Amino acid sequence: MAPAADIDLYAPFERDTILEIRTSKMKAMPGLKIQSGIDKELRDGRIPVSLGGLDADEHDLTFHGGPDKAIHGYCASHYPTWRDEFPEAAARFQPGGFGENFVTERMNERNVCIGDVVAVGTDGVLLQVSLPRQPCFKLNHRFQLKNFAPNTYKTSRTGWYYRVLREGSVAAGDEIRLVERKHPRWTIERVQEYLHRTLDDAEMNELLAGVVDMGDESRKAFETRVAKLKARQKRAAGSEAKEAERWREYKLVEKKAQTARISSFVLEAVRPEHDTGGEGALANLQLGSHVRLKLPNGLLRSYSIVSGSPNRFELGVAREEPGRGGSAYLHQTAQEGDVIQVGRITTDVKPVAAASNHLFVVGGIGITAFLGMMETYSRINWETTLHYGVQSTADVPFRERVDGLGDSVRLYDRSKGERMDIPKILGDLGWNSHVYVCGPRRMMEEAAREAKRCGLGPDEVHFEAFAADATGDPFEVEVANRGGRVLRVGEEETLLEVLRRCFGDDGVASSCEVGNCGTCRVALRQGRVEHRGSALVEGVEGDGEGEGMLSCVSRGVGRIVIEI
Repeated sequence: MAPAADIDLYAPFERDTILEIRTSKMKAMPGLKIQSGIDKELRDGRIPVSLGGLDADEHDLTFHGGPDKAIHGYCASHYPTWRDEFPEAAARFQPGGFGENFVTERMNERNVCIGDVVAVGTDGVLLQVSLPRQPCFKLNHRFQLKNFAPNTYKTSRTGWYYRVLREGSVAAGDEIRLVERKHPRWTIERVQEYLHRTLDDAEMNELLAGVVDMGDESRKAFETRVAKLKARQKRAAGSEAKEAERWREYKLVEKKAQTARISSFVLEAVRPEHDTGGEGALANLQLGSHVRLKLPNGLLRSYSIVSGSPNRFELGVAREEPGRGGSAYLHQTAQEGDVIQVGRITTDVKPVAAASNHLFVVGGIGITAFLGMMETYSRINWETTLHYGVQSTADVPFRERVDGLGDSVRLYDRSKGERMDIPKILGDLGWNSHVYVCGPRRMMEEAAREAKRCGLGPDEVHFEAFAADATGDPFEVEVANRGGRVLRVGEEETLLEVLRRCFGDDGVASSCEVGNCGTCRVALRQGRVEHRGSALVEGVEGDGEGEGMLSCVSRGVGRIVIEI
């Protein structure tokens, strides 16, 4: 094979040669339990080609395979460049490293176009270029480089997929010949420009949404963008002012005891909203969503959504002792048929697709924050492990769904003397892992200490508080940019509640109300604050101008001055 310097990757493609053909059965990746077909081996002789791809080639159908992804092609001339750019992993950048079926020399993302029809060999095989490859976390693990995958689309060195138009057989050494070029303006590189790098070009998004020969995965991404843009334009044309939080009526249609102290609540919109095309399907919610409820007794509370859609969703709520009244109302007073006001549905959890392992450390009712996420991760074959601490096996809510996670669950039964060893769990963390933590305050604090001791950065750990002690000594607050008005915050109320009472919902934005998301942050101009919550980065706590505090959980000491 000629060195990369001798290959003009911009030269027009008409003919090339298959240097290698590779296939693989599904097998576990080193250091992971999940199965993958990325470790492809050399094949000799003639290999049958069907509509599903090459004989004896298996795919993880979550991300690869199917008619639009039957065969993956990759340019071998990229490998020397990768070795130069990542010398620490140079030995791993060899043909076959990207899990390609066809290794070619000159065909590449700059001279291959969506819709190209190519003839392969002499047995009548016809293929059509359908999609750029969408890299996933398996490339990070394959090359042992954290967050490597984005480099592939940033540099347009991802490879591409073929669909099979005519079956037959192929062999290494066969010629690939361009038969028809339907879309000469849409090279793989140019498609990736608008798929990954320049996302908001309305004209290009609309043009690419109309390329019928492009596979569904990419074409539908462009179609979704076009719909969203039109929806935004429609709203802008109405010159809508920024709205205060909009409250909708939901009926409590099911109340069910999950355990002796945990119940589930299904809420259904009294007036369902329909998807108008543009803000995403109403059939699903973002992973890790939580919702604000305005209870009939006047309390505002946020709870994690276990599953559902914006029109119908399920909560899991533990009866807290002592509590501040929200869980007590839902458990003791709320009845099926009651109407409850529902506000924002938001999430501050960002799934980390680049991670090789997803480790969940959960206690008690904290399972509600991550259960839907873990189920989704399992469905798409992401490596997932749950360490779950409970008072007893009788105190596991949504038991059938937890059991459905299979052997990825490690259950700790406190009644049997079992304890979760957080130092060991985080100390033994696998390479390129992301950790998600939700549970009682002591567990969260221990996890935070151990994460810091293990050198885990804020981009490697997500803390999701499901309850926060926001009570404490009363204090006074001067709101400098509201005429210096002085407010008093009582022992059993939060600064956020007082600000809302005085300035309305527009005074301070909020969503989670347990110190996770940071949307309720206000500027601290003077005074001392007892900081609570996980959304303030290290270094903001203390005294002095320019700092912040989370108005939903943090408390002032004596008298403070803020701006909102």
